[in-house]
Amino acid sequence: MVKPRLPVPGLDLPLVGGGRFALNAEQPRHFTMIAVYRGLHCPICRTYLRDLNGKLSEFESAGVAAVAATSDAAERAGKAKTDWELDRLRVAYDFPIALGRKWGLYVSRGISEKEPPEFLEPGVFLVRPDGTLYAASIQTMPFARPSFAEILGAVRFVTKNDYPARGEA
Repeated sequence: MVKPRLPVPGLDLPLVGGGRFALNAEQPRHFTMIAVYRGLHCPICRTYLRDLNGKLSEFESAGVAAVAATSDAAERAGKAKTDWELDRLRVAYDFPIALGRKWGLYVSRGISEKEPPEFLEPGVFLVRPDGTLYAASIQTMPFARPSFAEILGAVRFVTKNDYPARGEA
């Protein structure tokens, strides 16, 4: 499990459309936000990531670089990016299940033909430019995720007030 104020595991994943997302190469003013999603099979992920896609300019203005990441393979991640109209959001794929566990993510086994045999459940991570965890929200299933509007409000508050990462004890 990753703890606030401590380094997160490395993360270097391919991006839909080419290139790579390398966490250690990110240079946001305040945070890199990694929104881990379940995969193409998840209609809740579609709605959630479309909301993020629509708020990217606000996050960028607040000093946050965002990426969505999934354990899905390239074809499914590419289809999600296209079908879900994620025109601005970077989508990373092939997030290894074993690495997801190191991040504290839950893993599920597929229960229908639409689902992969195993996949990562959702999580949202705010990582400081120095590679340490600031905040995380991790779910065991697709429901009850933090809203991006609330995350954006929190980012604005904590950066304005130099609020420390909590949950470190």
